[in-house]
Amino acid sequence: MRKVLQLALREYISSVKTKGFIIGLILAPLMMGGSLIAFALLKDRVDTTEKKFAVIDRSGEIAGYLAEAVEKRNAEEIFDKESGRKIKPAYFIEIVPPDESDPRAQLLSLSDRVRKGELHAFVDIGRDVVHPGEDPATARIAYYAKNAALDDLRGWIVWPVNDRLRQVRLEDAGIEKEKVQDLFFWVNVEGLGLVSLDEGTGDISDGKKASEIEAIIVPIIMMMLMFLMIMMSVPGMLHSVMEEKTQRIAEVLLGSVSPFGFMIGKVLGGIAVSLTSSAVYVTGGIIAVRYMHLEHFIPYQALPWFFAYMLLAIVMFGSYAAALGSACSEPKDAQSLSFPVMLPALFPMFVYFPVVREPVSPLATVLSLIPPFTPLLMLIRQSTPEQIPVWQPVAGLAGMLALTVLLVWAGGRLFRVAILMQGTPPRLSNLLRWAFRG
Repeated sequence: MRKVLQLALREYISSVKTKGFIIGLILAPLMMGGSLIAFALLKDRVDTTEKKFAVIDRSGEIAGYLAEAVEKRNAEEIFDKESGRKIKPAYFIEIVPPDESDPRAQLLSLSDRVRKGELHAFVDIGRDVVHPGEDPATARIAYYAKNAALDDLRGWIVWPVNDRLRQVRLEDAGIEKEKVQDLFFWVNVEGLGLVSLDEGTGDISDGKKASEIEAIIVPIIMMMLMFLMIMMSVPGMLHSVMEEKTQRIAEVLLGSVSPFGFMIGKVLGGIAVSLTSSAVYVTGGIIAVRYMHLEHFIPYQALPWFFAYMLLAIVMFGSYAAALGSACSEPKDAQSLSFPVMLPALFPMFVYFPVVREPVSPLATVLSLIPPFTPLLMLIRQSTPEQIPVWQPVAGLAGMLALTVLLVWAGGRLFRVAILMQGTPPRLSNLLRWAFRG
């Protein structure tokens, strides 16, 4: 056992003392969270270039009101009230009379103007938009632009257009707008958590306001941190074992330690590296979040589970990777096996959204109880505001433990056979035979 621990210490020191480890420790979270950092830095940076759009109003009721709304917006909304800095683009409207003789040619002409840059977009308002009839084509409002799906102008037009439609419909019904002012008052549905009782004081506390950060950002950060720990340890074991085998270093080491002890030493070294990295990230993250006075977003209840899942995941994936590395005689063999090694850790990335959206659904529950997916998916579920039954993470941990024991046993048998074998390609049939038959 002493020699195994010495081997693990050697692996740990050889990893953390390199410049690559320090650089990776700094760059990895920047690369993994680059989109979040970019979003935070650029959220207030918007394109303030003036945008001109044309309107074809076949109903005769909307265009004039829309022009007034544009004028009001340009006067009140595009400049910051405190600094006077321009924060939104100015909109300019061009009202185009409808060409009933050849409407398609008119749409083509306006589209050509958008292509040339003379217009940003144009809107075609249907004839029966105020009182839709049986023909939906005459009651639609069509917005034409190069990128209509993600256009802020399109989102803004919705409000003044529908406000005017309500006014016209009231007038046609003979109802004075002043008598039904509440009709135009929009009430948002506010998301809140559940009301709770403080058992110590007996006070009833109000539900906490629901936050997209807590529901989406926190789980994805926890998932990416777990994935980062696996990525920083597991692939390196595969390539490290392959290199020591091809350079005949393994033959020297096996003179003082058994093949199984050799593999376990590699895995323990990977665990130590992961614990070091995760301690840096978790501690630094907590300090940074508390400094920003956002400590209520820290999922303290999930942190013990994070370290438990991480330790078992490194042992599970690490023994699997080290065993496959022992079967490789050339770098190209290790390269081809890198993806299969990491596939169980990559799969949760594909089902992240349905799991974080419905963390207690049957799909999320079943997937998170499958041992290779448990570290990431169960951690995602526990990081959401939803209350996960205690038996589920316990069952997930037990499943991981059982699979880890199986992979360590099979990996040890494969490692023992393959570590000194040269020139034999790592075919699936050979790997299975060596693992289960020796």
